[in-house]
Amino acid sequence: MKRRNSRNSRNSRYKRNSRDKSLRLRVLLTLVVIAGSLAIALTTPVRLGLDLRGGTQIMLETRSTPTTKADSAATDRTVEVLRGRIDALGVAEPTIVRSGDHRILAELPGVHDPKKAADVLGRTAQLTVHPVLGPAGKSDRAAAPPADPAKERVLSDESGQPLRLGAADLTGQHVKGADAGFDQQGGAGWHVTVDFTKTGHDRWRKVTADAACHPAGDPQRRVAIVLDNKIISAPQVDPSVGCGAGIPGGTTQITGSFDDSEARELALLISGGALPVPVETVEQRTIGATLGDAAIEAAAWAAVVGTALTALFIIAVYRFLGLLATVALACYGLISYAALAALGATLTLPGLAGFVLAIGMAVDANVLVFERAREEYAARSRPSPRSALKAGFRGALSAIADSNITTLIAAGLLFAFASGPVRGFGITLGIGVLASMISALVITRVLAEFAVSRPAVFRRPRMTGIASTGWVRDRLLRRDPVPLRRPRRWLAASAAVLVLAASGIVVRGLNFGIEFTGGRLIEYATSSPVEPDRARTALTDAGFPRAVVQSSGDTGLTVRAEKLTNTEEATVTETISGLGGETKKVRDELIGPSMGDELRRNALIALSLALGAQLLYLAVRFRMIFGTSAVAALAHDVVILVGVFAWLGKPIDGVFLAALLTVIGYSVNDSVVLFDRVRELLDRDRGASLGRLTNKAILQTLPRTVNTGMGAALILTALAVIADDTLADFALALLIGLAVGTYSSIFIAAALTIELHPDRKPSRS
Repeated sequence: MKRRNSRNSRNSRYKRNSRDKSLRLRVLLTLVVIAGSLAIALTTPVRLGLDLRGGTQIMLETRSTPTTKADSAATDRTVEVLRGRIDALGVAEPTIVRSGDHRILAELPGVHDPKKAADVLGRTAQLTVHPVLGPAGKSDRAAAPPADPAKERVLSDESGQPLRLGAADLTGQHVKGADAGFDQQGGAGWHVTVDFTKTGHDRWRKVTADAACHPAGDPQRRVAIVLDNKIISAPQVDPSVGCGAGIPGGTTQITGSFDDSEARELALLISGGALPVPVETVEQRTIGATLGDAAIEAAAWAAVVGTALTALFIIAVYRFLGLLATVALACYGLISYAALAALGATLTLPGLAGFVLAIGMAVDANVLVFERAREEYAARSRPSPRSALKAGFRGALSAIADSNITTLIAAGLLFAFASGPVRGFGITLGIGVLASMISALVITRVLAEFAVSRPAVFRRPRMTGIASTGWVRDRLLRRDPVPLRRPRRWLAASAAVLVLAASGIVVRGLNFGIEFTGGRLIEYATSSPVEPDRARTALTDAGFPRAVVQSSGDTGLTVRAEKLTNTEEATVTETISGLGGETKKVRDELIGPSMGDELRRNALIALSLALGAQLLYLAVRFRMIFGTSAVAALAHDVVILVGVFAWLGKPIDGVFLAALLTVIGYSVNDSVVLFDRVRELLDRDRGASLGRLTNKAILQTLPRTVNTGMGAALILTALAVIADDTLADFALALLIGLAVGTYSSIFIAAALTIELHPDRKPSRS
């Protein structure tokens, strides 16, 4: 007996030491993660997107010509030339990167004149110097420049006189640099000084030496300086220069009616060099700094209010452990912020929404653990908070892993197929999901296990929040209801709602944003309110009968048109100013037709892959019948959400796509938690009917569904009420998706599983 007691004592000490070692490891890991995150957060700022700090974003596409091919190498050379031009513009912290083989993305913080930025970046800036062969005859005036630059061409000089030009003697590759200057004494005003290379020096002397052989006043004594097939200066060689001598020094001045900005722009174009291939602007976004400040403030307030409400709700439901979970959520926010900073990711407005939204998702893991701990505590004959909590973490691990993986799939699809702000949303959502798992499975566990091990807590188990079954079980489930007693009725009701929503798509149509249709959208802030109908009438009179005018906020208007040049945009701005007084342009977005087609195609691909990926994952993790039912519920949720936005006339844009894919993640989240419990019950009782076990699983997971839904709803409601119009529509879509996804996981996914399974009896016993 003594030997047996000794052996039991050694085993007990071994288990206790092993448990203590595991706890010390988790504590060490927690301290390292928090300390590292805090150090990064204090030393590395997060890069803000243009929609938060203001500026211009331009997407350029390289084009092939008969003599040049726009391949990846040419695009890389174009990036280097454009980087030199942007640096010469003096833009603080610009970004210019290649996007694919034929596209270049340029972000210019603080630049609010998109026309100037696009002109500087889009010009090929091909500088050439030509001898003048004489004035053009009548038959030559309409002649187009030949395709072969070696042949003579006819161009008009700065005064409009057509000149015949010989083959180019110098090109941009012979230019060493160019600077803008102002001549106060000579009266020449602003000019550009061009310095030639050694080879260019010799060629410049030759071309001026040949021109000097003609008498003063003769057109052939002139030398034409051409930029992009336009004569910008054609000065006469000074009479002091003798025939055959030429101008020494390798430097010349380009003079004209320049102001300071024109001279500096010309200098940077010349010194930056020519683009290897032509480029075309396919997307352009300009966000005013005031809009960025307002968006940051609104999103920050939504984060504070939503997080505070969620924290109060969790504390009210789970008491002391809820308080510790709130501390873990604060650590989650720190980890997410540090991860964004460390990766150099750009935080955009939808990305900020994803950051706030992931707070609600982080709550789900804690709720799953605490609800399983409540079940374990109630099921044990001699329970303790510590043993129940440990069993809760063990029992919830599978559901937490599956639900987070499905959300990561949606985030990965956003990153792979979306662009711009929506891609930023996918990045922050993915980071948020990973951070939430660390928060729930490591930090919350360390804090909770340490707390429930204290004698004061052990003697008062009810203060932990897991020693009670909760109001959902106490009040809603007391009568032991059977939610799916008649699954076909629920499926029929769902089909009716589905038809109603789908009819909105047919009757009202979809209000696609310019991201999917192409065109131009301008948002104005006016000093006095302007009715959209009044603005629409004024724009029709101004020659824009097809412009779409909508109100934006209290004193704002948005104008959208399929095609709107910069000159036409100035007319639209002048018209709005005449109606609303002092008018400020806070947003200007231009999407080319090819870009719109590509975004629309990628959206459909992302949506199809999301549904397919969910089906594949669920089929692998569970059964094919579960996967099929869950994907059917996902399709139902997608149609419902799109149909509601069609009835409301809300825009279907990139932000909506982010919301739609998030709804897919939410919906499959609920289905995964439910099916995970069904699988667990099937493993325990393989002889029971699927219908009975499904109903039992619904009742067991309902407290988690209610509490998680409330936590997410508080965050989203704060976004919908406090944030600006863009985030408000985003939050509205997610609120609809949250309600529909919760419903569909029970009354469609579970009901279909019962109907498709050979054993259909949802019996109570």
